Amino acid sequence: DFDRKLYIARRIFERQNSDTYVCSLSSRTIVYKGMFLVDQLRGFFSDLRDEDYESAIATIHSRFSTNTNPSWLRAHPNRLIVHNGEINTIRGNVDKMSAREENLASEFMKGQMSKVMPIINRDGSDSAMLDNALEFLVMSGMELPLAVAITIPEPWVNDKSMKQSKRDFFQYYATIMEPWDGPASILFSDGDIMGAVLDRNGLRPSRYYILEDQLILASEVGVLDIPPEKILVKERLRPGRMLLVDTVKGKIIEDEDLKASYASACPFGEWLDENLTELKSLPIPNKKVTQYSKEGLSRLQKAFGYNYEEVRKSILPMAQSGGEPTGSMGIDAPLAVLSEMNQPLFNYFKQLFAQVTNPPIDALREEIVTATMVYLGTAGNLLSPRAENCRMLKINNPILTGTDLLKIKNLNKPGLKSGVVSSVYPKGSSLKEAIEKLCLDAEEAFNKGSNIIIVSDRGVDKDHTAIPSLLATAALQNHLVKAKKRTSLSLVLETGEPRDVHHFATLLGYGASAINPWLAHETIRHMIEDSVLDKEYVQAVEDYNHAILHGVVKIASKMGISTIQSYMGAKVFEAIGLGPDLIEDYFPDTVSRIGGISLERLEKQVLSQHDKAFDPLGLDNDLELDTIGAHGLRSNEEKHLYNPVTIQLLQRATREGNYRLFKQYTQAVLEEQRHTLIRGLFDIKMPEKGIPIDEVEPVSEIVKRFKTGAMSYGSISQEAHETLAIAMNRLQSKSNSGEGGETPERMQGLFPDGTNRNSAIKQVASGRFGVCSEYLVSAKELQIKMAQGAKPGEGGHLPGRKVYPWIAATRNSTPGVSLISPPPHHDIYSIEDLAQLIYDLKNANMDARISVKLVSEAGVGTIASGVAKGGAGLILISGYDGGTGAAPKSSIHHAGLPWELGISETHQTLMRNGLRSKVRLETDGKLMTGRDVLIAAMLGAEEFGFATAPLVVMGCVMMRVCNLDTCPMGVATQNPELRKRFIGKPE
Repeated sequence: DFDRKLYIARRIFERQNSDTYVCSLSSRTIVYKGMFLVDQLRGFFSDLRDEDYESAIATIHSRFSTNTNPSWLRAHPNRLIVHNGEINTIRGNVDKMSAREENLASEFMKGQMSKVMPIINRDGSDSAMLDNALEFLVMSGMELPLAVAITIPEPWVNDKSMKQSKRDFFQYYATIMEPWDGPASILFSDGDIMGAVLDRNGLRPSRYYILEDQLILASEVGVLDIPPEKILVKERLRPGRMLLVDTVKGKIIEDEDLKASYASACPFGEWLDENLTELKSLPIPNKKVTQYSKEGLSRLQKAFGYNYEEVRKSILPMAQSGGEPTGSMGIDAPLAVLSEMNQPLFNYFKQLFAQVTNPPIDALREEIVTATMVYLGTAGNLLSPRAENCRMLKINNPILTGTDLLKIKNLNKPGLKSGVVSSVYPKGSSLKEAIEKLCLDAEEAFNKGSNIIIVSDRGVDKDHTAIPSLLATAALQNHLVKAKKRTSLSLVLETGEPRDVHHFATLLGYGASAINPWLAHETIRHMIEDSVLDKEYVQAVEDYNHAILHGVVKIASKMGISTIQSYMGAKVFEAIGLGPDLIEDYFPDTVSRIGGISLERLEKQVLSQHDKAFDPLGLDNDLELDTIGAHGLRSNEEKHLYNPVTIQLLQRATREGNYRLFKQYTQAVLEEQRHTLIRGLFDIKMPEKGIPIDEVEPVSEIVKRFKTGAMSYGSISQEAHETLAIAMNRLQSKSNSGEGGETPERMQGLFPDGTNRNSAIKQVASGRFGVCSEYLVSAKELQIKMAQGAKPGEGGHLPGRKVYPWIAATRNSTPGVSLISPPPHHDIYSIEDLAQLIYDLKNANMDARISVKLVSEAGVGTIASGVAKGGAGLILISGYDGGTGAAPKSSIHHAGLPWELGISETHQTLMRNGLRSKVRLETDGKLMTGRDVLIAAMLGAEEFGFATAPLVVMGCVMMRVCNLDTCPMGVATQNPELRKRFIGKPE
């Protein structure tokens, strides 16, 4: 009770003195913290030099900052925990905890609750915010180990061996609070107990010794010299498991015993049986899902912005196969904000991803830790366990069929009632006013008893248009969080707009709990009726929904997030091209670095799309869907950097050695870049007076800074791979092997014709294909691939049709079997692990420089600082528009950021931390001209990678069929007949 009074007093003080940080105010714990090394601690705090100063418990955290800039405020330890890791879902967790404040009540905090609000200080690090949440729960009467167990639960959904009572315990709390997800090894203590827990994936090391009178737990063994004969137990923490020491009782409590005691504290199973409703168990209403005529469908498709490629190249293959379609060659179309085509709001958001300090998850192989179920309804009082808290509707797949939605619309049970609000508004009225009305309508529906709010955009016609679904979702999420009502209700979308995996990911990421894509499903029905799709409607919709869900799980896993429940509202995106009014009003906490369109501009785009559909001027608009060419080139539609003009000019200029043609090529590229890329908007400011040419680095030295990008033997043909190596070796520059290994004869010296076909850069990726001692020692540079520009957070993919016997032999694999590298390196889960691999590679080849490949995103500069501290000699920052032999189309188009942002951030961060002189910086991603090189150099790059351009020079005509093994020019194929068409030459 005394510590609770101290907590309340401290919170009152903190609210009045925001510029002061109180390290600890407790009768049982003292926190010593600072920005220094462990051996400096004793010299700074005189208490620690006093031999009479004793404690039964000591927790120590010593680590350089890896994902935030270091500060005294963020230094460990926190008040209850020390945390090695990252909370990837922190934005959503904090929003939901803030919204939960309205429903929290505790007999321990009667009359005091308002004094400690808000629970979380949003200026803290992710660790500090987790500490805030745990401290509040403990001071409100919850035991610390219980608070930790429900905040960072073990993976229980797919664990068939778990006892039912324990499963019921976790499910009960899952209905109230989402997991705080991310790699974590956490030590926690309130002064009496000391505990440790690992995240559900076990992505941080924690090992411990038990002695006669001591327990020593650390991230590694050997932190203290302990005679072996004194060690009774040597063990390690398991994923999601907990270890507890109670110093008052003088005993160690194992995970099973601890959680069994919590599971038996209340009749959780009975409560769930009586109160939890499953969607699949609800009766199907005697109603039909609305259907549309062919003309009606076409108008709605146009109004919601559908195009031909999305229907035939995205919706159709997902309904056919139940999987997301694959593409190749990367993206060379404009950023959404620069496009002359109307772009859906979804396209202004780029998916974030984990790299180095925080591994992505292998969603396929680690399915046991993933979970897709969500709970709809009013989240109960977290501080007071009781039966009515779990009056929720459980849904196993948040992508709903029309029948699923009918069930929810007709739901009216105690504690569960749905209500429909419309996101459609009269065409002549204001979008801003429509959003405000939507928020008020949702709040009114809640006040009338509905706790499942269905936001519907059915009703679009010639007089009515719809608020973009992402804008509606984000606006409602933001409004309800501010009103402290977000956890009191769930948002379900009945929307015609989403059709691509990325669309659904953004909707869930900004607050939707479930989505019924009614127009996509109606499109599938019409394709079946038109004999385009040969499948039963119910099965086709089920397969489409499965493909969407699988894609969303994969996107979440790229950020290291395991559950859809945690992903909802986590806002793990960066906006590129949205103005400050949109960000501040509707997408707070979303990184947006360059500004862009306003709400007014977005409204014009919505109305323009609507006019195309309903033709208010009577212009007899064609109802056929537009062929945009967003991925592949289409005549007179979306612009592409590589088009017939630029491809022909580049090929002719290099084959003829014609500099005049090359200048025409660079001018043509610049004209396209003006409408495509950030750097296309730059103008280079020339000084009034130049310098003598002999003071400039000569061409012979400049070209040594050039490299070819990582393209594996297997992804491209032997002829193409060797041509690149020969050319770069003649320039004394470097070619990159990619992650597929090389044939032994190429690594053993010159060929009889005098050519050197050895790639100077050997890549070490997560699959380790082809990596052996000979491979490592033959390199001048060893590159650790942590991420790839076209698909960050995913591993390389070589389709089975391209794994010919000679490719399989080089990769030590089986012919005909697809080769997919895991998303993470399974020996790299942190900066320390990366430093270990760097050390090992240096020992394998002492003469090789070690480089690390990262991808541009917000915060990459801080990650690069950690990589520099880990011993890398070069850091490569790749742009989102790099090429690929095969990748999901949603990754190609929507993951990663332009290198212009990444290389400048990295250069500035390294300068700020005094690390710039320790590493060289490289960038790549659609570098096409000398102007690109110049801009990259001015932003901080010293070396430059080219991949697509060299392929074009060798004959590539951008057919974008690399993944199909049908490249007609013999560049990206293993087919012997097609390889005969290869015309590339090193010259």
